[in-house]
Amino acid sequence: MAYDEGLAQRIREALAHDAGLSERRMFGGIAFMLHGNMAVGISGDELMVRVGPNRYDEALAQPHARVFDMTGRVMRGWVVVQAEGVTDDAALNAWVKKGAEFARSLPAK
Repeated sequence: MAYDEGLAQRIREALAHDAGLSERRMFGGIAFMLHGNMAVGISGDELMVRVGPNRYDEALAQPHARVFDMTGRVMRGWVVVQAEGVTDDAALNAWVKKGAEFARSLPAK
């Protein structure tokens, strides 16, 4: 599955200041890693965000967010944000910040 390259570029710009940033193809899309830990990713035109277990319910309550169940089972701590939820930069940056904060809280790989 292809991913939205325009969305990927916007994420690159949002994370440009992070020295530990890397990209990896996965889930048929692309993942953005901070010090080896996935923060956010794109599958098609949807954003996958790793928010962690403590912010999971709060994240799911946001508009355009849904559970992440790519493998057929719900992955707590991850949400998918529909394309409509990241059309403007402020909304995208807020989601990227959530994913980056959780990724930075983990030990580097």
